[in-house]
Amino acid sequence: MLYVDDMLVATKDMSGVKKLKFQLSKEFEMKNLEVANKNFGMEIIRDSKKKKLWLSKRSYIEKVLARFNMENVKSVATPLASQFRLSALLSPNTDAKRNYMCLVPYVSEVESIMYAMVCTRLDLSHAVGVVSKYMANLGNEH
Repeated sequence: MLYVDDMLVATKDMSGVKKLKFQLSKEFEMKNLEVANKNFGMEIIRDSKKKKLWLSKRSYIEKVLARFNMENVKSVATPLASQFRLSALLSPNTDAKRNYMCLVPYVSEVESIMYAMVCTRLDLSHAVGVVSKYMANLGNEH
């Protein structure tokens, strides 16, 4: 992965990594930080014996929950349960209700979850897609 001036290389073949680092160091001034534990806000967890690698956004999600005063929400295994139904009928139908709902940071909440989804939590895609439909006119239930 490459972002502006940060690069993360993952491979089963360390000789290829060494060759790449050598070639890049001929062209660019580089710092070799060796084994990465965190990159792009993602925690990198390794099990060398099992040859497995995981990416986690746990600390990011905890910060998002704290930002929106949701640290104590009950966690669920399924991001959007099948009995959970949202519709436009749940949106406010008066200016007073719409003005009140404008005070809710719904868009920021959904965007924060989208960021986690894009990087490491693809299981959130359906739930984010459903709730994002109501960003323009959200109701209390949304």
